[in-house]
Amino acid sequence: MSNLRRQALSAFKELHRTRQYVFDGDVRALEEARKKINDEFRQNRAVTDQDVIQSKIKLAEECAHELRTNVIQAQKRDDGVYELRITPETTRMDNIVFNPDAVIESPRKRRGAKATEGCCGGAAMAALDAEVAARKK
Repeated sequence: MSNLRRQALSAFKELHRTRQYVFDGDVRALEEARKKINDEFRQNRAVTDQDVIQSKIKLAEECAHELRTNVIQAQKRDDGVYELRITPETTRMDNIVFNPDAVIESPRKRRGAKATEGCCGGAAMAALDAEVAARKK
């Protein structure tokens, strides 16, 4: 078995393992992901260009990584609250609370730009300024 063929088979199996891990308990998502993985590999079965094959293998590996790190399952409980299934591999980011009193400066004008008031004639900035002023009262 050639090295590329072995890599493709490994990527195929890894995608299916990832699918089972990420969509555990969700029968519909498991079935749809299985169909999509199988269809994509079947479509590219006749590809012979080694560079294209390498890029497809890389894409499969990146998809598996993306699924494992960025997909979160949510299930609605009886009390109407959603319970999230966050795994140790899930990417976590800092959650920064929005500050409604933050001062948002208008963007600097580029050299040679027309002297207009923003993208919508300044209406958006005027509305924002009015809202900030109303909150301060």
